[in-house]
Amino acid sequence: MYDLFVENIFLEFTVIICFAAVVSLVFRFFKQPEILAYILTGILIGPFGLFHLTNQSTFQTLSQVGITLLLFMVGLEIKLSEHFQIGKSLLLSALGQIALTFAAAYGLTFVFGFNLIEALYLSVALTFSSTIIIVKILSDKRDLHSLYAKISLGILLAQDLVAIFILMFLSAFNHVANPAAALGQFGFVFLKAVLVFGAVIYLSKSVFPKLVELIAKSPETLFLVSLAWVFGFAAFISSPLIGFSIEIGGFLAGLALANSIANYQIIAKAKILRDFFIVIFFVLLGVQMTFGNIERVIVPAIVFSLFVLLLKPLLVMGLLGILGYRKRTSFLTGISLSQISEFSLILVFLGNRLGHVSKDLVTLVTLICIITFVVSTYLITNGNKIYLSVGKWFTFLERKNLKKDEVIEELENFDSLNDHVVIIGGDQMGQSILDALEDGHDEVVVIDFDPAIVKKLKDKKIHRLFGDIADIDIQERAKLDSAKLVISTIPDVEDNLLLLRLLHKENKKAKVVVMALDGIDAKSLYKAGADYVVLPHLAGGRQIAKIISENHVGHIEDLRKKDREYLL
Repeated sequence: MYDLFVENIFLEFTVIICFAAVVSLVFRFFKQPEILAYILTGILIGPFGLFHLTNQSTFQTLSQVGITLLLFMVGLEIKLSEHFQIGKSLLLSALGQIALTFAAAYGLTFVFGFNLIEALYLSVALTFSSTIIIVKILSDKRDLHSLYAKISLGILLAQDLVAIFILMFLSAFNHVANPAAALGQFGFVFLKAVLVFGAVIYLSKSVFPKLVELIAKSPETLFLVSLAWVFGFAAFISSPLIGFSIEIGGFLAGLALANSIANYQIIAKAKILRDFFIVIFFVLLGVQMTFGNIERVIVPAIVFSLFVLLLKPLLVMGLLGILGYRKRTSFLTGISLSQISEFSLILVFLGNRLGHVSKDLVTLVTLICIITFVVSTYLITNGNKIYLSVGKWFTFLERKNLKKDEVIEELENFDSLNDHVVIIGGDQMGQSILDALEDGHDEVVVIDFDPAIVKKLKDKKIHRLFGDIADIDIQERAKLDSAKLVISTIPDVEDNLLLLRLLHKENKKAKVVVMALDGIDAKSLYKAGADYVVLPHLAGGRQIAKIISENHVGHIEDLRKKDREYLL
């Protein structure tokens, strides 16, 4: 019996992976996002009935592993000190977005004649956005450190907390007949959340940085200990003693390690494992889609999808504009939130089980989920290109007096720049290049979309610009058209191709050095006109070869000292 069960699981797992691989190859050929390929795979297997899964509960567990690892890596990349710098803005943005979106959606529901309870459920469902979709795409784009990503994540975290409390309250309402007892349970949950979060902050500052440094010498041990920590902590957080979800445990586990010296090393090791399990999550999401009674809800589905894709981002853009952010930051944040959440599906499924909402509403929210997932994936992936085309129409969103987060103290006389050096990306490789240029006489402009990195450069005698090279205003202020050397240390191939096209048009005399992570991207960049493409593994090997050939082995201690100073 056991052998048959194992064989059945293995067969179903094989079918899922093979289906996903074939569909993903087709999507990659047409340059479409892989997430959509995985969801379509699930739809083909589930609603279209090409294959019947008998062990969905097993795959549900595997998908939870993927989400847990995804949020673990998000936590690893979040430095709370950087988020606290824009904490007030995050709080106002999050609360404002939730309140405005809910109010607008609630008004729209009555146009279609929903009763009070169903209108409340639907309005809440339209308010939330998908943490999983947004984090996956922003991570793939390597934009998680940008200001708009930090604002988006702050809003998402607030949404997720609200969603979790709503779900907890509904669960309590289901089992507790006395409303006062349900409210008491809600207060107890809030108290536990404060205590757990406080403990994680303490561990991240006082315990884990030292502990991780002790075991970081062995990458394999570090990876294994990290996995033991995330799964062990997630199991503890989801236990009856605490009562939160496994996914929240994964996020908090990553947050606890975020200040350690090896956080990026852990991310690099866990990325492949995360990507493997997250495929199961998106496929299962497609499998669980339902299309019953579709003819009765198709028109409302289209209208509410347009609300989520157009009006919801505009509300966010307007709110951020009022708070003093640039139109580009507001635009990219707005389109990042242009979908509904997995919590929206969970909410209406629970509402249906409690008898609060009909199956028609479940079908409606499912359709909205599919439509907004598909369209928002394109919007977020191509956000920079879309902004270049339509950004001029959103000038009304930008105040004259911008927020201090958007205006970093800069040196004067940008207009006098000529024959200068522009460095795009001021972290890691950018720091080394700046050190090499420090004793020269060239004027240097550093551009970075992480405000924390730009502020760290305040003691250097250079021009600093906070923003993205895809922003036309940043291009003009950096005087790209008169630079003699442009160096991009960011590995995003799309941004680097955009930069090369721009310089080919505006400044053909400039030498351009860009970075790539693999040979395929490097070939594309050379074809687009790059003078030199840095491949980190080749550059590292050549550096070691240079030390050996020039008999500078004795200087290794000096290099080690400099590197350790940088790491600290």
